[in-house]
Amino acid sequence: MGKAIAVTNQKGGVGKTTTAINLAACLAEKGKRVLAIDIDPQGNTTSGLGVDKESIENTVYELLIGECTIEECMTESVVNNLFVLPSDVNLAGAEIELIGVEEKEYILKKNVENLRNSFDYIIIDCPPSLNVLTVNAMTTADAVLVPIQCEYYALEGLSQLIHTINLVKERLNPNLEIEGVVFTMYDARTNLSLQVVENVRKNLEQKIYNSIIPRNVRLAEAPSHGLPINMYDSKSAGADAYRDLADEVLRQDGLLEEEGITKEKSKKANSSSKGKKENDKKKGKGIFGHRKGE
Repeated sequence: MGKAIAVTNQKGGVGKTTTAINLAACLAEKGKRVLAIDIDPQGNTTSGLGVDKESIENTVYELLIGECTIEECMTESVVNNLFVLPSDVNLAGAEIELIGVEEKEYILKKNVENLRNSFDYIIIDCPPSLNVLTVNAMTTADAVLVPIQCEYYALEGLSQLIHTINLVKERLNPNLEIEGVVFTMYDARTNLSLQVVENVRKNLEQKIYNSIIPRNVRLAEAPSHGLPINMYDSKSAGADAYRDLADEVLRQDGLLEEEGITKEKSKKANSSSKGKKENDKKKGKGIFGHRKGE
C-alpha cells in the first residue's frame, strides 16, 4: 500500500510546493510509482509538473464536490511513473461548498483509498493555511513533511502547526506521524542560515533531515518551464539536494538498503552549493551510479 506524505507549512514562501514537486519527481526517477496531489488552489504543483491547467477538465475541486471520480481527475505529468491530481483556482471555493457536508474531512481519504495499492508514494501539496483542505490532506496522509526556510523567523508558527497535526492525530487520523523537517533556501554565504539550522536542530524535538535544500537559481527557474529540477538541470545543486532527500525518505522506509547511502553523501547534503559541485566533479558520475539497473 502506498505511503501518503503531506507537505505542509502554514507559512507561505518556505519551499513547500518546490519540495512537493521535486521530492515526487526524484522518487519517480528512482523507479517508484508516485501520485502527486495538488490540494492548493494556486495550482503550482500542477503547472510545475508540466500539466496545463487550462486544458484539464477535472481537478481536485470536482473530486471533492463529487462531480468526478479520482480516475477521471488523474492525469499524467512530464515525469515517467508520476501522475497528478491537478488543481486550479476553483478549489478556493471548496471550503464554502463543503460547509454542512457530512464527514467533509475525509472526502479526499475515501477517494484515495481506492488507488493506494497502485502507488508506492502519494505526495500531497497543501495550501499555506490550516483549513479544510489541509485537514483533508492530513486525514489522508500517513505522515507530514514540514519544509522550514533558513531565515530568522523559521520557527514562527511551527508550534501551532505541530499542535494542529497532533489534534488531527488525536481526533481524525490516529496513524498520522511527523515524517520530518527539511531545511530549504539555505545560503552558504551567510552566517544566518547556519545559525538557523543549528538553532532548530537544538530546539526542535522532531526528526530533521540531513539533506538541506540550497538557495539555487536553477531550482527557482524550473517551475516556469513546467519541469522538476531533475529534468530542468539534472546536475544542479538543487537536483542533488532533492535526490538526497528522496534517498533519505526511501531509507527511512527501508527501501534503499541495497543502495547503501554513504556517510560521504550525507556530508555532501550539508555542504555549500560550491562544495557540492566540487564533490560531484571529483566523483564523476557517482550520483548516477546509485541508480544503475533501475
